[in-house]
Amino acid sequence: MSKCIGCGVILQNKDKNKVGYTPKEKITNNMYCERCFKINNYNTKFITKLDNINSYIISNINKKAKYVLFLIDYLNISTETINTYHQIKVKKSLVISKLDIIPKSINKEKLINFLKTNYNIQDEIFFQSTKKNLNTLSLINYLETNNIKEVYILGYANSGKSNLINKINGIYNDKVNKVTTSSIPNTTIDFIKIKVNDNLTIIDSPGFVYENTIYQSNEYDLIERINPKKFLKPRTFQTKKNTSFLIEDRIRIDANSLNSFTFYISNELDIKRVFNNNSLLEENTISLDILNNSDLVIKGLGFINIKKPCTIKVYAKDINLFEVRKSHF
Repeated sequence: MSKCIGCGVILQNKDKNKVGYTPKEKITNNMYCERCFKINNYNTKFITKLDNINSYIISNINKKAKYVLFLIDYLNISTETINTYHQIKVKKSLVISKLDIIPKSINKEKLINFLKTNYNIQDEIFFQSTKKNLNTLSLINYLETNNIKEVYILGYANSGKSNLINKINGIYNDKVNKVTTSSIPNTTIDFIKIKVNDNLTIIDSPGFVYENTIYQSNEYDLIERINPKKFLKPRTFQTKKNTSFLIEDRIRIDANSLNSFTFYISNELDIKRVFNNNSLLEENTISLDILNNSDLVIKGLGFINIKKPCTIKVYAKDINLFEVRKSHF
């Protein structure tokens, strides 16, 4: 049976409400399902729920793969994403994607040492940007030098997997049928095998999904704004007694001392600094002790670098979004 080359789902013409649908009169000629066609041509947004997708990906990879490139963008380095990386038991390398958004102040050698020390990464670490075409050829050369003929591309939603595949495929082929890309999670539904040339085959995969997010799956505008499209400009605020920060009016952080908070999150997200605020987001709260020069990680969003030791209170619907780590600065 034919698969959609955009998302990997098996094509079918029986049920318009199920994945893989393409009209009966077009099914013999179509390479894309109707869903991918609309995403690619009309930027239509779709919610596609995939049950137990993380377990499905890991099970298949550990049974079938020989080599994996695992993409994590700079803002989504967290215990959750790195733990998923460690569950991959085949030979693998870590790719810090979206290099174009990383502030120039970030020392990449320090970041590599931080990843190796703080998260026990023992494998090769690369930096890459599809948008600026940075280090893509270096990745290809690594594959060729190590005689890697088949590679699985893994990562969380919006890590840049499909864009990287399209870029590599485009380097070797003038006319390519592109893998479908979208900011909405679960755009890729199943594994897609792409034969780039006689020496290289790439397999795209569904994106891993976060256990907790600040958004609902149909909040398309917020999902778009969470993922930076251009160079990240950190925002620094000084705090004093009774200072609070509101992020998109969904997360409130109370700081009660003289300090410096630098936000490494998308510049399209709204951050308000307010004073003597005691009325918002009080349904769930957690107190966190911050050591000197630490990061408050907000999973799926980014992190806040906090310079001095303090105790903060965080209010949100889901307090499992947060973790504290030693900073890599």
